[in-house]
Amino acid sequence: MSEFAEVLEALRRVRGINPFFALDVGRPDQTWLPGSALLEGPALKTTIDAIATRYRAEEPRVAASLFFLSYTARLLSPLTAANIPIDVRPENLWWHHDPANGLSVRIDEPRLGPPAAEALEPVVEAIQRVTPVARGLLWGNAMSNIAGALKMVVRAQMLTAEEAELRGARLMSAPPFEQAGEFIPFPGEVTFRRRSCCLYYRVAAGGKCGDCPLVK
Repeated sequence: MSEFAEVLEALRRVRGINPFFALDVGRPDQTWLPGSALLEGPALKTTIDAIATRYRAEEPRVAASLFFLSYTARLLSPLTAANIPIDVRPENLWWHHDPANGLSVRIDEPRLGPPAAEALEPVVEAIQRVTPVARGLLWGNAMSNIAGALKMVVRAQMLTAEEAELRGARLMSAPPFEQAGEFIPFPGEVTFRRRSCCLYYRVAAGGKCGDCPLVK
């Protein structure tokens, strides 16, 4: 099977789990921005500011966290389920933010690429250039999305809970995920507790997530 066909088949196989696993391919219309706009120019800050307005987040770091939480959910959910290194570097991405409907992301070409952490690192650095937010918090958001994806994969009966936790543990054996949290044994279910907080509780009408370390 060619690389092109391998990636398309992997994405097709997982897209039905739920909408976060549906990663589309190909150049969209002119309302979308290339991934390079995440790394240079005003688009990233403008988007974070729009998120702050939508959620009435008074601290810029809260809006930055929500952006990366949404960004990584749309990329890491299908990658985690597919279990192959699909190229999600900014140069192979298109993205669009709508104030009412939130963030959408798609890849340009169905091809293999570096590990997800390497692909996400330039975006982490770009966020930190425009907003003071901790790296550990951002990588905690990414790992939280990986754990959430593994939970959905188990519920879709594509993996057992033990297989899913093993996949997650392998990811957390190396930077930048090694301090992100821990999997908690629970029969037939993937249960994860992160070590950092995404700050969602600091927005108007927000709350604490199920894997939040502040939940007692």
